[in-house]
Amino acid sequence: MKRFLFITTCWLCFEHVAVAATVQNNGNNDSSHKKISGNQKKKSVQSKNNGENIDVTERRKAAGGGMMVRQTAARTISSLSHNYIAMQSPTSTIESLISTLPGVVSASEGPLTTSFSTLHIRGMAQAEIGVTFEGMPAANPFTYSTYTPSLVDSQNMGQVNVMQGAVDINSTTYNATGAEISASIRGPSEHQHFHIAGSGGSYGTNKDFIRYDTGEIGHTGIKAFASGSYSRGDMWRGVGDIERWHVDAALTKQWNKGSDSKIIFGWTKAAQGEWLYPSLANWNKYGMKYGLDSQYSPGDTHYVGLNGKNTGAVYGTLKNHFSFGHGLSLDAQAYSVEFHGPYYYGETLPVKNGFVGAESYSALDNYQNLPGYDSKNKNLTAAEVSDWYTISSGLMLTGHWKHKFNTLSLTYWYSYAQEAAQMRFYPVNGKGQWNTSTPLTANGGVPLSEDNENGLQQLNSFAVDDKMSFLHDRLTIDAGIRMAMVNRQYTQDLPGVVGSNYKSIKNVFVPSPQVLINYSFNPHHQIYVNGTTGYHLPGSLSSQLASYSRTTGKAQSAPMADYKPEYMITEEVGYRYSGFVMANLAGFHYNVTNHQVSAQSYVDGSTSIITQLINAGGMEAYGVQAEIATRPWHHVSAYASGQYMHTKNSSNIAYSGDYLRTKGKQEVGAPQFSGSLGLTYNDGTWFGNFTLSYTGSQYATLVNDQKIPGYITANLGVGRNLPKIGRVTPKIKLNLVNLGDEHYLSSMYGYTAAATTQKGILGTTIKGSSPTYVIGSPFVAMGTISADF
Repeated sequence: MKRFLFITTCWLCFEHVAVAATVQNNGNNDSSHKKISGNQKKKSVQSKNNGENIDVTERRKAAGGGMMVRQTAARTISSLSHNYIAMQSPTSTIESLISTLPGVVSASEGPLTTSFSTLHIRGMAQAEIGVTFEGMPAANPFTYSTYTPSLVDSQNMGQVNVMQGAVDINSTTYNATGAEISASIRGPSEHQHFHIAGSGGSYGTNKDFIRYDTGEIGHTGIKAFASGSYSRGDMWRGVGDIERWHVDAALTKQWNKGSDSKIIFGWTKAAQGEWLYPSLANWNKYGMKYGLDSQYSPGDTHYVGLNGKNTGAVYGTLKNHFSFGHGLSLDAQAYSVEFHGPYYYGETLPVKNGFVGAESYSALDNYQNLPGYDSKNKNLTAAEVSDWYTISSGLMLTGHWKHKFNTLSLTYWYSYAQEAAQMRFYPVNGKGQWNTSTPLTANGGVPLSEDNENGLQQLNSFAVDDKMSFLHDRLTIDAGIRMAMVNRQYTQDLPGVVGSNYKSIKNVFVPSPQVLINYSFNPHHQIYVNGTTGYHLPGSLSSQLASYSRTTGKAQSAPMADYKPEYMITEEVGYRYSGFVMANLAGFHYNVTNHQVSAQSYVDGSTSIITQLINAGGMEAYGVQAEIATRPWHHVSAYASGQYMHTKNSSNIAYSGDYLRTKGKQEVGAPQFSGSLGLTYNDGTWFGNFTLSYTGSQYATLVNDQKIPGYITANLGVGRNLPKIGRVTPKIKLNLVNLGDEHYLSSMYGYTAAATTQKGILGTTIKGSSPTYVIGSPFVAMGTISADF
């Protein structure tokens, strides 16, 4: 790695000197010494960039180097443009990119990951944040886990938006209480174009990427692109590796002025070892080395051969916008998104007197001849394989009628989602090996399982929105309501599980009104006020049905006794300025009822997770956030963001037949202070971006008896556009992540109600359990060489 960095630095210096010498020689040989006019310079730039004038214009005007994009909507929105994204590491995920935006708590887990990430926005956990990609729901429709590494390569990201405190009335989400992330793809180019890139860096990480743009095909108005990538890397802590194959493609058709269609497709296949998430005790003992074991010893469930994720995704959407004249238009979108496993984990199973579901067994079938069986040991080590898939399909129709000062919009959204999961256990021999040909059984051939579920959901959502403009569009008043009707049912097909424990059906109706008011004094100054609502349907099987222990046959997680959607009411007042400096200042307040917290912990003797959904009652928060960026001045632009937020729980939560003292406590994962600084340089030849981020301390339990300290991280990206070689335009880039090699816990992976034993309000002794945490990325260096032609 050091040799790679040294060679890269020498090449950059040599190239810079060579170009300077060439320019000087050319100047000495030019006897005319004529001054080039502004128009000639402009034509020269246009010629050299071969149709890339849009990128040049963005570079010259982008605020904060693309870290801030101008917004006019009457709600708080922060955005990243492709100009900024292109300067970051090519293995960046959406979560790692938005970590500099106000109110966002997110950190990279390493140079490469294919699993879902943890995230908080204004105190809302990842499951409470809506995520869409090109209008498609981008999260598991039942658990709300987001698999953003499966959505799009960072080279193809057009723009990423974070809507803090509100949800778009036409968003294809039903879990977004009060925040939404939306991302778009970088569409096909106007001209035929190839882009290839190769990256390599720390921990054996590399990425190969190629993209082909057709340009306009004939005079049909059709443009398309297709890209493919392959990435791999080592698990930077513990052992194991990561692989990812990905395809993006899009086709657009311009029918006439104001009418167009888009087809967008993506495919991903990925495999990686399991990240282990430490308790505070494990973190203090092992630190950054906490991970999977390379060698197997009997009973070692942390062995690398027993833990991993083989995941994949396929998605596609057809988006249409039709303009019919007379102020009438229609947006129509059909989509389908599929995610699948399997996951596998190391497990410890009782050889005798165990349970399958709620049914006991005296001994495993043929247990004396099972691989790894030891008559001196009551338990057997096994690989648990959880094979699962989810699919979400839908249709969104939005009609608009604009007449004079009024715009009326009507929306209908239908969504159908299905989930299936099946678990099997396979015996592990003395070398840690296993195969899927002989699942463990009991009671004469009944497969051992803790999960054999099916989920089905249908949603019908209607929205009406009316926007009125006055004073030549300087004053706008926008009011609307979304009404969702949802039917969700689960079955848990396990031995001995019957009746309401076998099947659960829930029907929910949720209205979500909103009012947005905006007033622009002039093109530079704007104030806005809004009152919005959002809802979050209870997630995962654990919200409706119990899961059962393999050692006791009793429920180890209970369904919600009071099945109600989480509901949030938010008020915001904000001010925007747009000039050489772009700024946004917003104050906010929100109230949450039926606040749902997903308490997660490891199953004893296992690396698999058990989830318990808790209705934590009410929560309230207020705060202020700011964002400011300069447009380029002498090729330099700056950015800063920050947020102060105070949260408090409004009630004591019911827990284990008693009540925990949580009233007045701070919300988990909600630091009071957070902020970022950014500095960007881009003169069209050399470019670079530096960011510095601070995240305050975060509580990990509902009773606030354990927390992680605040931390500071810094990232740097530098690069150069090299001189053209024929038709080829090469570029070189170096990204450094976590410059100070800070060793830190970035956030919580699994919260708990309490880390230590508590005395309930009614006098019950309530045993605590340890939260688990996410370890932030170490120092990482990534070098990239790319070419356009």
